[in-house]
Amino acid sequence: MFRIPILFATLLMAAFPLRAEPGQEVLRLGDALGMPAIIEIMRVEGINYSAELGESMFPERAGGEWQNLVEGIYDTDQMAQATYQGFTANLNPQYIGVLTDFFESPLGVEIIALEISARRALLDSAVEDANSDHVASLMDADDPRIDLLTRFIEVNNLLEANVVGGLNSNFAFFTALAEGGAYPGEQTEDQLLQDVWSQEDEIREDTRIWLYEFLSMAYSPLSDEKLEEYLTFSQTPEGQALNIALFAGFDGMFDGISRGLGVAAAQIMTSEDL
Repeated sequence: MFRIPILFATLLMAAFPLRAEPGQEVLRLGDALGMPAIIEIMRVEGINYSAELGESMFPERAGGEWQNLVEGIYDTDQMAQATYQGFTANLNPQYIGVLTDFFESPLGVEIIALEISARRALLDSAVEDANSDHVASLMDADDPRIDLLTRFIEVNNLLEANVVGGLNSNFAFFTALAEGGAYPGEQTEDQLLQDVWSQEDEIREDTRIWLYEFLSMAYSPLSDEKLEEYLTFSQTPEGQALNIALFAGFDGMFDGISRGLGVAAAQIMTSEDL
């Protein structure tokens, strides 16, 4: 599903308001889900993405100042706090025991380890390119595993939820840019929404491709039987509730990051001529 000077401390607090710490049961479930490791990987992904963003928006200032701001925005403690806040608020406490049991079971442990390993491996552009070619070949050959992954994506609403999250994050970024005076003229909310919605098709296709590539790599060591077992669990009330809560947590985190990036980008863009 985007800082270290004194100014950053204020911006960060606005992006991620402090909340109560999650309970031990939620933290145990989060550990079983690999959330601390995933957040660390998301930090690396985000810093890499933000470097490209800076090069496209203000190439002459995409180095030190922007890099410092970005590294401050992607603070793992604040990212975790924002994620657990939304996750806890949207998860029925009655489901925590069932979910923890599943993801602490041998199959659950294997699934999470594979997901983390794949996400970390895809940080390498050479691995990403090779995996992309492999998945394209599977699709061209109508490999049955692609059909199984399609069912997994549909059951968990992964495409739609990711697209909505991406659009919301982009809106948060553009809104912060506008509020920071980065646009030459005043931008209305309707104009910003139109700009965001114009990206929907591109975001949807990029997301669709990424889902197949990530899931294919992550679950390739799993037998069809194990993946079917995971798919069955995903369709239970507990599995569906978990999916909703995870998206709520990570979307909230990314919205805060996107606002922070927009504020930081506006700061640099409006000071370029000073």
